[in-house]
Amino acid sequence: MDAASALLDELVHLGVRDIVLSPGSRSQALALAATALERAGRVSLHVRIDERVAGFTALGLARESRLPVPVVCTSGTAVANLLPAALEAHHAGVPLILLTADRPPELRGVGANQTTRQPGLFGPSTRFALDAPVPEDIDDAGDSTQTATFRAIAADAFAAASGSVSLTAGPAHVNLPVREPLAGSLPAWFSTAREPAEDAPPPVEAASGALYQGGGGIGLAESSDLDQAMPYALARGPRTLVIAGADAGVGAEQVAHDGGWPLVAEIVSGARFGRNLVHGYRALLRDESLGGAVERAIVFGRPTLSREIAALLSDPELDVIAVRGPGERLNLNGHTEPVESVRVDPGETDREWLGAWMRASQAQEVDLGAPAPDLAGLSASDPAARRKAVDAELAAVRAPLDRTTLVDALWRATWPHDRLVFGSSRLVRVADGVLGGKKVPVHSNRGVAGIDGTIATATGIALASQADGHSGVTRVLLGDLALLHDVGALLLPPSEREPRLQVVVGNDGGGTIFDGLEVAQVASPEDMDRVLFTPQAVRLEHLALAYGWEYHRPTTRSALDQLLTSPIGGRQLIEVPLER
Repeated sequence: MDAASALLDELVHLGVRDIVLSPGSRSQALALAATALERAGRVSLHVRIDERVAGFTALGLARESRLPVPVVCTSGTAVANLLPAALEAHHAGVPLILLTADRPPELRGVGANQTTRQPGLFGPSTRFALDAPVPEDIDDAGDSTQTATFRAIAADAFAAASGSVSLTAGPAHVNLPVREPLAGSLPAWFSTAREPAEDAPPPVEAASGALYQGGGGIGLAESSDLDQAMPYALARGPRTLVIAGADAGVGAEQVAHDGGWPLVAEIVSGARFGRNLVHGYRALLRDESLGGAVERAIVFGRPTLSREIAALLSDPELDVIAVRGPGERLNLNGHTEPVESVRVDPGETDREWLGAWMRASQAQEVDLGAPAPDLAGLSASDPAARRKAVDAELAAVRAPLDRTTLVDALWRATWPHDRLVFGSSRLVRVADGVLGGKKVPVHSNRGVAGIDGTIATATGIALASQADGHSGVTRVLLGDLALLHDVGALLLPPSEREPRLQVVVGNDGGGTIFDGLEVAQVASPEDMDRVLFTPQAVRLEHLALAYGWEYHRPTTRSALDQLLTSPIGGRQLIEVPLER
Protein backbone atom coordinates (compact mmCIF):
# COMPACT_ATOMS: atom_id res chain seq x y z
CA MET A 1 0.00 0.00 0.00
CA ASP A 2 2.83 2.37 0.82
CA ALA A 3 4.36 2.34 -2.67
CA ALA A 4 0.97 2.65 -4.40
CA SER A 5 0.06 5.53 -2.09
CA ALA A 6 3.32 7.35 -2.79
CA LEU A 7 2.94 6.92 -6.56
CA LEU A 8 -0.64 8.20 -6.80
CA ASP A 9 -0.16 10.89 -4.16
CA GLU A 10 2.71 12.35 -6.16
CA LEU A 11 0.82 12.21 -9.46
CA VAL A 12 -2.09 14.13 -7.95
CA HIS A 13 0.35 16.58 -6.36
CA LEU A 14 1.85 17.21 -9.81
CA GLY A 15 -1.53 18.06 -11.34
CA VAL A 16 -3.47 14.88 -12.13
CA ARG A 17 -7.19 15.56 -11.77
CA ASP A 18 -8.71 12.30 -13.03
CA ILE A 19 -7.89 8.61 -12.57
CA VAL A 20 -9.53 5.83 -14.58
CA LEU A 21 -9.51 2.37 -13.06
CA SER A 22 -10.55 -1.15 -13.97
CA PRO A 23 -11.01 -3.48 -10.97
CA GLY A 24 -8.62 -6.37 -10.50
CA SER A 25 -6.88 -8.41 -7.82
CA ARG A 26 -3.28 -7.52 -8.54
CA SER A 27 -4.06 -3.75 -8.69
CA GLN A 28 -6.10 -3.58 -5.49
CA ALA A 29 -3.60 -1.39 -3.60
CA LEU A 30 -3.71 1.22 -6.38
CA ALA A 31 -7.51 0.98 -6.41
CA LEU A 32 -7.82 1.61 -2.67
CA ALA A 33 -5.38 4.53 -2.81
CA ALA A 34 -7.33 6.06 -5.72
CA THR A 35 -10.57 5.69 -3.77
CA ALA A 36 -9.03 7.48 -0.78
CA LEU A 37 -7.90 10.33 -3.04
CA GLU A 38 -11.41 10.64 -4.42
CA ARG A 39 -12.91 10.65 -0.94
CA ALA A 40 -10.55 13.46 0.05
CA GLY A 41 -11.74 15.51 -2.94
CA ARG A 42 -8.32 15.54 -4.56
CA VAL A 43 -9.22 13.65 -7.74
CA SER A 44 -12.17 12.38 -9.79
CA LEU A 45 -12.20 8.57 -10.06
CA HIS A 46 -13.84 6.82 -13.02
CA VAL A 47 -14.36 3.05 -12.72
CA ARG A 48 -14.80 0.94 -15.88
CA ILE A 49 -15.02 -2.85 -15.85
CA ASP A 50 -13.55 -3.17 -19.38
CA GLU A 51 -9.91 -2.10 -19.72
CA ARG A 52 -10.31 -1.08 -23.36
CA VAL A 53 -13.18 1.22 -22.36
CA ALA A 54 -11.07 2.49 -19.46
CA GLY A 55 -8.17 3.31 -21.79
CA PHE A 56 -10.32 5.30 -24.21
CA THR A 57 -12.16 7.06 -21.37
CA ALA A 58 -8.78 8.21 -20.08
CA LEU A 59 -7.88 9.24 -23.63
CA GLY A 60 -11.00 11.40 -23.87
CA LEU A 61 -10.36 13.02 -20.49
CA ALA A 62 -6.79 13.80 -21.51
CA ARG A 63 -7.80 15.02 -24.99
CA GLU A 64 -10.04 17.64 -23.50
CA SER A 65 -8.12 18.60 -20.34
CA ARG A 66 -4.63 18.30 -21.93
CA LEU A 67 -3.47 16.91 -18.59
CA PRO A 68 -2.01 13.42 -18.11
CA VAL A 69 -4.62 10.89 -17.01
CA PRO A 70 -3.51 7.67 -15.28
CA VAL A 71 -5.36 4.47 -16.14
CA VAL A 72 -4.97 1.58 -13.67
CA CYS A 73 -5.45 -2.11 -14.42
CA THR A 74 -4.52 -5.58 -13.20
CA SER A 75 -2.11 -7.98 -14.87
CA GLY A 76 -2.33 -10.26 -17.93
CA THR A 77 -4.76 -9.61 -20.77
CA ALA A 78 -6.03 -6.55 -18.92
CA VAL A 79 -2.81 -4.79 -19.90
CA ALA A 80 -3.13 -5.77 -23.57
CA ASN A 81 -6.60 -4.21 -23.67
CA LEU A 82 -4.98 -0.80 -23.10
CA LEU A 83 -2.95 -1.06 -26.32
CA PRO A 84 -5.57 0.46 -28.71
CA ALA A 85 -5.88 3.60 -26.59
CA ALA A 86 -2.10 3.75 -26.15
CA LEU A 87 -1.57 3.63 -29.92
CA GLU A 88 -4.09 6.42 -30.48
CA ALA A 89 -2.47 8.49 -27.72
CA HIS A 90 0.95 7.94 -29.30
CA HIS A 91 -0.06 9.00 -32.79
CA ALA A 92 -2.31 11.86 -31.63
CA GLY A 93 -0.01 13.17 -28.89
CA VAL A 94 -2.39 12.68 -25.96
CA PRO A 95 -0.88 12.41 -22.43
CA LEU A 96 -1.67 9.07 -20.75
CA ILE A 97 -0.03 7.28 -17.82
CA LEU A 98 -0.52 3.49 -17.94
CA LEU A 99 -0.23 1.96 -14.47
CA THR A 100 -0.26 -1.81 -14.91
CA ALA A 101 -0.06 -4.14 -11.92
CA ASP A 102 2.02 -7.28 -12.41
CA ARG A 103 3.22 -10.47 -10.81
CA PRO A 104 6.72 -10.29 -9.32
CA PRO A 105 9.64 -11.35 -11.55
CA GLU A 106 9.89 -14.85 -10.04
CA LEU A 107 6.35 -15.65 -11.26
CA ARG A 108 6.94 -14.62 -14.88
CA GLY A 109 7.38 -17.48 -17.31
CA VAL A 110 6.32 -20.23 -14.89
CA GLY A 111 2.66 -20.55 -15.85
CA ALA A 112 1.21 -18.33 -13.12
CA ASN A 113 -2.34 -17.10 -13.61
CA GLN A 114 -2.93 -13.77 -15.35
CA THR A 115 0.76 -13.42 -16.12
CA THR A 116 2.61 -12.47 -19.28
CA ARG A 117 5.71 -10.42 -20.02
CA GLN A 118 4.30 -6.91 -19.53
CA PRO A 119 7.48 -4.80 -19.62
CA GLY A 120 7.90 -3.40 -23.12
CA LEU A 121 4.39 -4.48 -24.17
CA PHE A 122 3.60 -1.03 -25.57
CA GLY A 123 6.91 -0.88 -27.46
CA PRO A 124 7.81 2.31 -29.32
CA SER A 125 4.45 3.93 -28.52
CA THR A 126 5.61 5.08 -25.09
CA ARG A 127 7.53 8.20 -24.12
CA PHE A 128 8.66 6.46 -20.93
CA ALA A 129 8.60 2.82 -19.84
CA LEU A 130 9.72 1.36 -16.53
CA ASP A 131 9.46 -2.00 -14.81
CA ALA A 132 9.31 -0.68 -11.27
CA PRO A 133 11.02 -2.40 -8.33
CA VAL A 134 8.90 -4.69 -6.16
CA PRO A 135 7.87 -2.80 -2.98
CA GLU A 136 9.18 -4.41 0.21
CA ASP A 137 9.04 -1.79 2.96
CA ILE A 138 6.44 -0.39 5.32
CA ASP A 139 6.90 3.37 5.60
CA ASP A 140 5.04 4.81 8.55
CA ALA A 141 6.60 8.25 8.30
CA GLY A 142 6.51 8.73 4.51
CA ASP A 143 10.24 9.47 4.30
CA SER A 144 11.76 6.12 3.29
CA THR A 145 13.96 5.49 0.28
CA GLN A 146 11.15 3.38 -1.24
CA THR A 147 8.64 6.23 -0.94
CA ALA A 148 11.13 8.65 -2.50
CA THR A 149 11.73 6.17 -5.34
CA PHE A 150 8.06 5.85 -6.21
CA ARG A 151 7.53 9.59 -6.00
CA ALA A 152 10.43 10.01 -8.43
CA ILE A 153 8.86 7.41 -10.76
CA ALA A 154 5.60 9.37 -10.69
CA ALA A 155 7.43 12.60 -11.53
CA ASP A 156 9.29 10.98 -14.43
CA ALA A 157 6.11 9.42 -15.87
CA PHE A 158 4.17 12.68 -15.54
CA ALA A 159 6.91 14.69 -17.26
CA ALA A 160 7.26 12.17 -20.10
CA ALA A 161 3.51 11.91 -20.71
CA SER A 162 3.26 15.71 -20.74
CA GLY A 163 5.92 15.98 -23.44
CA SER A 164 8.49 17.69 -21.23
CA VAL A 165 11.13 15.16 -22.32
CA SER A 166 10.40 14.49 -26.00
CA LEU A 167 8.44 17.67 -26.89
CA THR A 168 5.48 15.51 -27.74
CA ALA A 169 2.89 14.30 -25.26
CA GLY A 170 1.87 10.65 -25.27
CA PRO A 171 1.72 7.46 -23.20
CA ALA A 172 4.03 6.68 -20.30
CA HIS A 173 4.04 3.10 -18.98
CA VAL A 174 4.85 2.15 -15.39
CA ASN A 175 4.69 -1.61 -14.79
CA LEU A 176 4.19 -2.33 -11.10
CA PRO A 177 5.07 -5.85 -9.91
CA VAL A 178 3.83 -6.65 -6.40
CA ARG A 179 4.05 -9.60 -4.03
CA GLU A 180 1.41 -10.73 -1.57
CA PRO A 181 -0.11 -9.36 0.56
CA LEU A 182 -1.60 -7.22 -2.19
CA ALA A 183 -3.29 -4.63 0.04
CA GLY A 184 -3.33 -3.31 3.54
CA SER A 185 -3.98 -0.16 5.50
CA LEU A 186 -3.24 3.20 3.99
CA PRO A 187 -0.20 4.87 5.55
CA ALA A 188 -0.97 7.61 8.05
CA TRP A 189 0.86 10.23 6.03
CA PHE A 190 -1.35 9.55 3.01
CA SER A 191 -4.39 11.12 4.66
CA THR A 192 -2.69 14.51 4.76
CA ALA A 193 -4.04 16.69 1.97
CA ARG A 194 -1.38 18.13 -0.29
CA GLU A 195 -1.73 21.21 -2.39
CA PRO A 196 -0.89 20.91 -6.11
CA ALA A 197 2.76 21.60 -6.83
CA GLU A 198 3.50 25.23 -7.70
CA ASP A 199 6.06 24.14 -10.29
CA ALA A 200 3.88 21.45 -11.87
CA PRO A 201 4.03 21.44 -15.69
CA PRO A 202 1.14 23.32 -17.29
CA PRO A 203 -1.47 21.45 -19.33
CA VAL A 204 -0.25 20.23 -22.69
CA GLU A 205 -0.89 22.87 -25.32
CA ALA A 206 -3.74 22.10 -27.64
CA ALA A 207 -2.62 20.51 -30.85
CA SER A 208 -1.28 22.94 -33.41
CA GLY A 209 0.08 20.82 -36.23
CA ALA A 210 2.07 17.80 -37.31
CA LEU A 211 5.72 16.92 -37.26
CA TYR A 212 6.85 14.76 -40.09
CA GLN A 213 9.51 12.04 -39.98
CA GLY A 214 9.73 8.35 -40.65
CA GLY A 215 8.61 5.62 -38.26
CA GLY A 216 9.53 4.64 -34.74
CA GLY A 217 8.73 6.03 -31.35
CA ILE A 218 9.33 9.47 -29.95
CA GLY A 219 12.37 10.20 -27.88
CA LEU A 220 14.93 12.79 -26.92
CA ALA A 221 16.61 12.81 -30.30
CA GLU A 222 13.56 14.13 -32.01
CA SER A 223 13.78 17.54 -30.43
CA SER A 224 17.19 18.30 -31.88
CA ASP A 225 16.10 19.14 -35.42
CA LEU A 226 13.65 21.83 -34.40
CA ASP A 227 14.62 25.44 -33.91
CA GLN A 228 13.12 26.33 -30.58
CA ALA A 229 14.21 29.96 -30.63
CA MET A 230 12.77 31.58 -33.74
CA PRO A 231 9.62 30.88 -35.75
CA TYR A 232 10.19 29.74 -39.31
CA ALA A 233 9.77 32.68 -41.68
CA LEU A 234 7.30 32.06 -44.51
CA ALA A 235 8.24 34.07 -47.57
CA ARG A 236 5.46 35.52 -49.69
CA GLY A 237 6.59 34.29 -53.08
CA PRO A 238 5.47 30.66 -53.60
CA ARG A 239 1.88 29.79 -54.43
CA THR A 240 0.94 28.47 -51.01
CA LEU A 241 -1.84 26.33 -49.61
CA VAL A 242 -2.46 26.01 -45.85
CA ILE A 243 -3.68 22.52 -44.92
CA ALA A 244 -5.30 21.78 -41.55
CA GLY A 245 -5.73 18.15 -40.56
CA ALA A 246 -7.01 16.53 -37.39
CA ASP A 247 -6.23 18.52 -34.23
CA ALA A 248 -4.68 21.40 -36.17
CA GLY A 249 -6.33 24.06 -34.05
CA VAL A 250 -6.91 27.74 -34.74
CA GLY A 251 -3.28 28.45 -35.64
CA ALA A 252 -3.84 27.18 -39.17
CA GLU A 253 -6.56 29.71 -39.84
CA GLN A 254 -4.41 32.51 -38.44
CA VAL A 255 -1.50 31.70 -40.76
CA ALA A 256 -3.84 31.52 -43.76
CA HIS A 257 -5.28 34.90 -42.81
CA ASP A 258 -1.87 36.50 -42.24
CA GLY A 259 -0.45 35.17 -45.49
CA GLY A 260 -3.49 35.73 -47.64
CA TRP A 261 -3.42 32.04 -48.62
CA PRO A 262 -6.31 29.61 -49.21
CA LEU A 263 -7.09 27.31 -46.29
CA VAL A 264 -8.05 23.65 -46.75
CA ALA A 265 -9.40 22.51 -43.37
CA GLU A 266 -10.72 19.05 -42.59
CA ILE A 267 -13.89 18.95 -40.53
CA VAL A 268 -11.92 17.49 -37.57
CA SER A 269 -9.24 20.20 -37.65
CA GLY A 270 -10.75 22.85 -35.40
CA ALA A 271 -9.68 25.34 -38.09
CA ARG A 272 -12.70 25.15 -40.38
CA PHE A 273 -13.63 28.82 -40.33
CA GLY A 274 -12.52 32.17 -41.61
CA ARG A 275 -12.76 34.04 -44.89
CA ASN A 276 -9.92 32.08 -46.53
CA LEU A 277 -11.67 28.74 -46.03
CA VAL A 278 -11.96 26.61 -49.18
CA HIS A 279 -15.23 24.76 -49.76
CA GLY A 280 -15.33 21.57 -51.80
CA TYR A 281 -11.58 21.23 -51.54
CA ARG A 282 -11.43 17.70 -52.97
CA ALA A 283 -12.62 18.81 -56.40
CA LEU A 284 -10.38 21.87 -56.37
CA LEU A 285 -7.29 19.85 -55.48
CA ARG A 286 -7.96 17.74 -58.57
CA ASP A 287 -8.09 20.89 -60.70
CA GLU A 288 -4.71 21.36 -62.42
CA SER A 289 -5.08 25.15 -62.36
CA LEU A 290 -5.51 25.09 -58.56
CA GLY A 291 -4.32 21.94 -56.82
CA GLY A 292 -1.90 21.26 -59.64
CA ALA A 293 -0.37 24.73 -59.30
CA VAL A 294 0.45 24.56 -55.54
CA GLU A 295 4.16 25.19 -54.94
CA ARG A 296 4.21 25.08 -51.13
CA ALA A 297 2.02 23.48 -48.48
CA ILE A 298 1.99 24.60 -44.84
CA VAL A 299 0.63 21.64 -42.88
CA PHE A 300 -1.01 21.80 -39.46
CA GLY A 301 -2.37 18.70 -37.77
CA ARG A 302 -2.69 15.24 -39.26
CA PRO A 303 -4.55 15.14 -42.61
CA THR A 304 -6.34 11.80 -42.93
CA LEU A 305 -9.73 12.28 -44.59
CA SER A 306 -9.05 12.62 -48.30
CA ARG A 307 -6.94 10.95 -50.93
CA GLU A 308 -6.57 14.29 -52.67
CA ILE A 309 -4.61 15.83 -49.78
CA ALA A 310 -2.51 12.67 -49.43
CA ALA A 311 -1.71 12.76 -53.15
CA LEU A 312 -0.71 16.42 -53.00
CA LEU A 313 1.55 15.97 -49.97
CA SER A 314 3.24 12.91 -51.45
CA ASP A 315 4.53 14.93 -54.43
CA PRO A 316 8.36 14.95 -54.14
CA GLU A 317 8.48 18.27 -55.98
CA LEU A 318 6.24 20.04 -53.48
CA ASP A 319 7.75 22.20 -50.75
CA VAL A 320 6.08 20.87 -47.56
CA ILE A 321 6.50 22.66 -44.23
CA ALA A 322 4.95 20.85 -41.27
CA VAL A 323 4.29 22.88 -38.13
CA ARG A 324 5.00 21.00 -34.96
CA GLY A 325 2.06 19.34 -33.30
CA PRO A 326 1.30 16.20 -31.34
CA GLY A 327 2.22 12.63 -32.12
CA GLU A 328 4.90 11.10 -34.27
CA ARG A 329 6.49 12.73 -37.28
CA LEU A 330 5.75 11.44 -40.75
CA ASN A 331 7.68 12.20 -43.92
CA LEU A 332 5.07 12.21 -46.67
CA ASN A 333 7.18 13.33 -49.62
CA GLY A 334 10.75 12.55 -48.62
CA HIS A 335 11.91 16.05 -47.78
CA THR A 336 9.26 17.56 -45.52
CA GLU A 337 10.66 20.30 -43.32
CA PRO A 338 9.52 20.12 -39.68
CA VAL A 339 9.36 23.42 -37.82
CA GLU A 340 8.41 24.40 -34.32
CA SER A 341 6.35 27.43 -35.32
CA VAL A 342 5.89 29.80 -38.24
CA ARG A 343 5.44 33.48 -38.98
CA VAL A 344 4.50 35.21 -42.21
CA ASP A 345 6.96 37.67 -43.71
CA PRO A 346 5.62 41.14 -44.46
CA GLY A 347 4.62 41.77 -48.04
CA GLU A 348 1.82 41.90 -50.55
CA THR A 349 -0.86 39.22 -50.79
CA ASP A 350 -0.95 37.29 -54.05
CA ARG A 351 -4.52 38.37 -54.76
CA GLU A 352 -4.67 36.52 -58.06
CA TRP A 353 -3.82 33.20 -56.38
CA LEU A 354 -6.18 33.70 -53.43
CA GLY A 355 -8.93 35.04 -55.66
CA ALA A 356 -8.82 32.04 -57.98
CA TRP A 357 -9.31 29.70 -55.02
CA MET A 358 -12.05 31.80 -53.45
CA ARG A 359 -14.05 32.05 -56.67
CA ALA A 360 -13.79 28.31 -57.20
CA SER A 361 -14.67 27.73 -53.54
CA GLN A 362 -17.81 29.82 -53.82
CA ALA A 363 -18.95 27.71 -56.77
CA GLN A 364 -18.43 24.54 -54.68
CA GLU A 365 -20.31 25.75 -51.60
CA VAL A 366 -23.30 23.58 -50.71
CA ASP A 367 -26.50 25.33 -49.63
CA LEU A 368 -27.92 23.10 -46.91
CA GLY A 369 -30.59 25.53 -45.73
CA ALA A 370 -34.23 24.62 -46.04
CA PRO A 371 -36.05 26.29 -48.97
CA ALA A 372 -37.96 29.39 -48.03
CA PRO A 373 -41.71 28.88 -47.64
CA ASP A 374 -43.95 29.99 -50.45
CA LEU A 375 -45.51 32.89 -48.59
CA ALA A 376 -47.51 34.04 -51.60
CA GLY A 377 -48.93 30.57 -52.10
CA LEU A 378 -49.74 30.11 -48.41
CA SER A 379 -51.71 33.38 -48.39
CA ALA A 380 -53.30 32.97 -51.85
CA SER A 381 -57.05 33.27 -52.23
CA ASP A 382 -57.06 30.39 -54.68
CA PRO A 383 -57.66 27.19 -52.67
CA ALA A 384 -55.69 25.09 -55.15
CA ALA A 385 -52.63 27.34 -54.94
CA ARG A 386 -52.86 27.47 -51.16
CA ARG A 387 -53.20 23.69 -50.93
CA LYS A 388 -50.16 23.24 -53.16
CA ALA A 389 -48.08 25.51 -50.95
CA VAL A 390 -49.26 23.71 -47.80
CA ASP A 391 -48.46 20.32 -49.32
CA ALA A 392 -44.96 21.53 -50.20
CA GLU A 393 -44.39 22.66 -46.62
CA LEU A 394 -45.65 19.36 -45.20
CA ALA A 395 -43.43 17.42 -47.60
CA ALA A 396 -40.41 19.39 -46.45
CA VAL A 397 -41.23 18.75 -42.79
CA ARG A 398 -41.84 15.05 -43.36
CA ALA A 399 -38.81 14.43 -45.61
CA PRO A 400 -36.70 11.56 -44.25
CA LEU A 401 -33.23 12.25 -42.96
CA ASP A 402 -30.22 11.42 -45.06
CA ARG A 403 -26.50 11.64 -44.29
CA THR A 404 -26.19 15.23 -45.47
CA THR A 405 -29.09 16.55 -43.42
CA LEU A 406 -27.88 14.54 -40.42
CA VAL A 407 -24.39 16.04 -40.36
CA ASP A 408 -25.81 19.50 -41.06
CA ALA A 409 -28.19 19.23 -38.11
CA LEU A 410 -25.37 18.39 -35.69
CA TRP A 411 -23.11 21.10 -37.07
CA ARG A 412 -25.79 23.76 -36.71
CA ALA A 413 -26.73 22.66 -33.18
CA THR A 414 -23.16 22.78 -31.81
CA TRP A 415 -21.63 25.96 -30.38
CA PRO A 416 -18.33 26.94 -28.69
CA HIS A 417 -19.46 25.79 -25.25
CA ASP A 418 -20.34 22.36 -26.68
CA ARG A 419 -18.09 19.58 -27.96
CA LEU A 420 -18.52 17.63 -31.20
CA VAL A 421 -16.89 14.22 -31.62
CA PHE A 422 -16.70 12.45 -34.97
CA GLY A 423 -16.30 8.69 -35.12
CA SER A 424 -14.23 7.07 -37.86
CA SER A 425 -17.30 6.19 -39.88
CA ARG A 426 -18.66 7.12 -43.30
CA LEU A 427 -20.40 10.12 -41.78
CA VAL A 428 -17.21 12.05 -41.01
CA ARG A 429 -16.33 12.04 -44.71
CA VAL A 430 -19.83 13.23 -45.61
CA ALA A 431 -19.44 16.04 -43.10
CA ASP A 432 -16.02 16.93 -44.47
CA GLY A 433 -17.44 17.15 -47.97
CA VAL A 434 -20.47 19.38 -47.38
CA LEU A 435 -20.25 21.38 -44.16
CA GLY A 436 -19.30 25.06 -44.12
CA GLY A 437 -17.17 27.05 -41.75
CA LYS A 438 -17.80 27.28 -38.01
CA LYS A 439 -15.50 27.80 -35.04
CA VAL A 440 -16.45 24.99 -32.67
CA PRO A 441 -14.40 22.53 -30.56
CA VAL A 442 -14.08 19.29 -32.50
CA HIS A 443 -12.51 15.98 -31.45
CA SER A 444 -11.85 12.79 -33.35
CA ASN A 445 -9.52 9.82 -32.89
CA ARG A 446 -7.68 10.26 -36.18
CA GLY A 447 -4.25 9.26 -34.84
CA VAL A 448 -4.86 5.67 -35.97
CA ALA A 449 -8.42 6.35 -37.22
CA GLY A 450 -9.89 3.19 -35.72
CA ILE A 451 -13.57 2.76 -34.92
CA ASP A 452 -12.82 1.40 -31.47
CA GLY A 453 -13.35 3.44 -28.34
CA THR A 454 -15.46 6.22 -29.85
CA ILE A 455 -18.15 6.32 -27.16
CA ALA A 456 -15.63 5.90 -24.35
CA THR A 457 -13.53 8.76 -25.74
CA ALA A 458 -16.59 10.98 -26.07
CA THR A 459 -17.59 10.15 -22.49
CA GLY A 460 -14.16 11.24 -21.26
CA ILE A 461 -14.39 14.45 -23.29
CA ALA A 462 -17.84 15.16 -21.86
CA LEU A 463 -16.72 14.55 -18.27
CA ALA A 464 -13.68 16.81 -18.65
CA SER A 465 -15.43 19.64 -20.53
CA GLN A 466 -18.34 19.71 -18.07
CA ALA A 467 -16.22 19.58 -14.92
CA ASP A 468 -16.60 22.34 -12.33
CA GLY A 469 -20.11 23.16 -13.50
CA HIS A 470 -19.22 24.14 -17.07
CA SER A 471 -22.14 24.22 -19.49
CA GLY A 472 -22.48 22.58 -22.86
CA VAL A 473 -23.33 19.24 -24.42
CA THR A 474 -20.99 16.71 -25.97
CA ARG A 475 -22.35 15.20 -29.17
CA VAL A 476 -20.76 12.23 -30.90
CA LEU A 477 -21.67 11.23 -34.44
CA LEU A 478 -20.83 7.68 -35.46
CA GLY A 479 -22.05 4.73 -37.48
CA ASP A 480 -23.84 1.65 -36.22
CA LEU A 481 -20.77 -0.62 -36.37
CA ALA A 482 -18.68 1.90 -34.43
CA LEU A 483 -21.42 1.94 -31.78
CA LEU A 484 -21.54 -1.85 -31.53
CA HIS A 485 -17.75 -2.02 -31.42
CA ASP A 486 -17.76 0.09 -28.25
CA VAL A 487 -21.07 -0.93 -26.72
CA GLY A 488 -19.43 -1.64 -23.35
CA ALA A 489 -18.79 2.10 -23.00
CA LEU A 490 -22.54 2.62 -22.53
CA LEU A 491 -22.14 1.28 -18.98
CA LEU A 492 -21.69 3.96 -16.32
CA PRO A 493 -21.49 3.19 -12.58
CA PRO A 494 -24.59 4.56 -10.83
CA SER A 495 -22.45 6.38 -8.27
CA GLU A 496 -20.63 8.49 -10.88
CA ARG A 497 -21.60 11.81 -12.40
CA GLU A 498 -23.66 11.42 -15.57
CA PRO A 499 -22.41 13.71 -18.34
CA ARG A 500 -24.58 15.54 -20.85
CA LEU A 501 -23.87 13.33 -23.82
CA GLN A 502 -25.75 12.73 -27.07
CA VAL A 503 -24.62 9.68 -29.03
CA VAL A 504 -26.09 10.09 -32.51
CA VAL A 505 -25.97 6.87 -34.53
CA GLY A 506 -26.45 6.91 -38.28
CA ASN A 507 -27.82 3.38 -38.63
CA ASP A 508 -27.61 2.01 -42.17
CA GLY A 509 -27.46 -1.61 -41.04
CA GLY A 510 -23.76 -2.25 -41.56
CA GLY A 511 -20.48 -0.92 -42.88
CA THR A 512 -21.59 1.05 -45.92
CA ILE A 513 -18.22 2.81 -46.09
CA PHE A 514 -16.96 -0.30 -47.91
CA ASP A 515 -19.48 0.25 -50.70
CA GLY A 516 -17.35 3.13 -51.95
CA LEU A 517 -14.04 1.24 -51.98
CA GLU A 518 -12.39 -0.68 -54.83
CA VAL A 519 -13.45 -4.02 -53.37
CA ALA A 520 -17.10 -3.24 -54.19
CA GLN A 521 -16.20 -3.36 -57.89
CA VAL A 522 -14.64 -6.83 -57.78
CA ALA A 523 -16.37 -8.78 -55.00
CA SER A 524 -19.73 -10.48 -55.37
CA PRO A 525 -22.64 -8.95 -53.43
CA GLU A 526 -22.75 -12.02 -51.22
CA ASP A 527 -19.06 -11.81 -50.35
CA MET A 528 -19.31 -8.06 -49.78
CA ASP A 529 -22.10 -8.49 -47.30
CA ARG A 530 -20.48 -11.43 -45.54
CA VAL A 531 -17.01 -10.11 -44.82
CA LEU A 532 -17.16 -6.31 -45.30
CA PHE A 533 -20.63 -4.80 -44.98
CA THR A 534 -21.38 -7.20 -42.09
CA PRO A 535 -25.13 -6.52 -41.80
CA GLN A 536 -26.63 -6.12 -38.35
CA ALA A 537 -30.18 -5.84 -37.03
CA VAL A 538 -29.58 -4.90 -33.39
CA ARG A 539 -32.49 -3.22 -31.62
CA LEU A 540 -30.71 -0.16 -30.33
CA GLU A 541 -33.65 0.88 -28.16
CA HIS A 542 -33.15 -2.32 -26.15
CA LEU A 543 -29.47 -1.49 -25.70
CA ALA A 544 -30.38 1.97 -24.48
CA LEU A 545 -32.91 0.56 -22.01
CA ALA A 546 -30.46 -2.05 -20.71
CA TYR A 547 -27.72 0.53 -20.06
CA GLY A 548 -30.00 3.26 -18.69
CA TRP A 549 -29.83 5.69 -21.62
CA GLU A 550 -32.66 7.85 -22.87
CA TYR A 551 -33.56 6.67 -26.38
CA HIS A 552 -34.93 8.56 -29.40
CA ARG A 553 -35.44 7.64 -33.05
CA PRO A 554 -36.14 10.76 -35.12
CA THR A 555 -36.95 10.21 -38.77
CA THR A 556 -37.34 13.85 -39.90
CA ARG A 557 -35.11 16.91 -39.75
CA SER A 558 -37.54 18.83 -37.56
CA ALA A 559 -37.68 16.01 -35.01
CA LEU A 560 -33.89 15.76 -34.92
CA ASP A 561 -33.46 19.52 -34.59
CA GLN A 562 -35.82 19.53 -31.63
CA LEU A 563 -33.82 16.80 -29.88
CA LEU A 564 -30.48 18.50 -30.49
CA THR A 565 -31.61 21.90 -29.27
CA SER A 566 -33.71 20.88 -26.25
CA PRO A 567 -32.11 20.92 -22.79
CA ILE A 568 -30.82 17.54 -21.63
CA GLY A 569 -29.73 16.35 -18.23
CA GLY A 570 -27.93 13.12 -18.99
CA ARG A 571 -27.16 10.57 -21.69
CA GLN A 572 -29.18 10.18 -24.88
CA LEU A 573 -28.86 7.56 -27.59
CA ILE A 574 -30.31 8.99 -30.79
CA GLU A 575 -30.77 6.50 -33.62
CA VAL A 576 -31.21 7.95 -37.11
CA PRO A 577 -32.22 5.32 -39.69
CA LEU A 578 -30.42 5.73 -43.03
CA GLU A 579 -30.62 4.06 -46.39
CA ARG A 580 -27.68 1.93 -47.43
